[in-house]
Amino acid sequence: MIEPDLRDIILARPERLLEDRHVMNALVGANERAMGSNIVDLRGIAMQRLETRLDQLEDTHRSVIAAAYENLAGTNQVHRAVLQLLEPDTFAGFITGLATDVARTLRVDFVRLILETVQEDGASDPALHRLGETVQVAARGFVGNYLTNGRNGPSRAVVLRATTALAASVYGPRVEDIRSEAVMRLDLGHGRLPAALVFGSEDPHQFKALHGTDLLAFFAGAFERSMRQWLK
Repeated sequence: MIEPDLRDIILARPERLLEDRHVMNALVGANERAMGSNIVDLRGIAMQRLETRLDQLEDTHRSVIAAAYENLAGTNQVHRAVLQLLEPDTFAGFITGLATDVARTLRVDFVRLILETVQEDGASDPALHRLGETVQVAARGFVGNYLTNGRNGPSRAVVLRATTALAASVYGPRVEDIRSEAVMRLDLGHGRLPAALVFGSEDPHQFKALHGTDLLAFFAGAFERSMRQWLK
């Protein structure tokens, strides 16, 4: 017989047994053993299936909540970065802020703005040298070729991937450190050649093809509109 004190506790608050999954499993198992091996307890089987289904739903729920928090955090990061783009009152400050404050906010290790030109000696422009290494001048067609990784065909506006064989043309001496990248095509306005904004990360998992691109597309849109104002 069950001990009197324990029996009194159970009778006083039976709902506590129902709320404890391990106790309920033990009771169901004891009931099945008492019935013998020749009897199939359909109710017990149904409970096991329901428990499995409940575990799956709880895992899904936790995954959805985690994804929602991650997306919210990413949205807040991009919003702060856009506000930082609007703060500088000079173009040099705009470029410097992109490589410092914006890079820290977005947690990227490398930022490069690529501008196409038809001038063979465009890279020797003194004005560009004053902007530092953040701005890179490239030959016409470079942006499309880099976005597609040298393949023919149309390119997407935002590409997330592991760094490729072409990475050295953007990262230079740091190519061995950068493991993943986000490449964003920029439209700087009518009559201007394409440009690109490149974010590089030492984390190989920060930018992957399966990740969403909506937030980066929004940031690129805000950036190219700011650039158009500076280029007027």
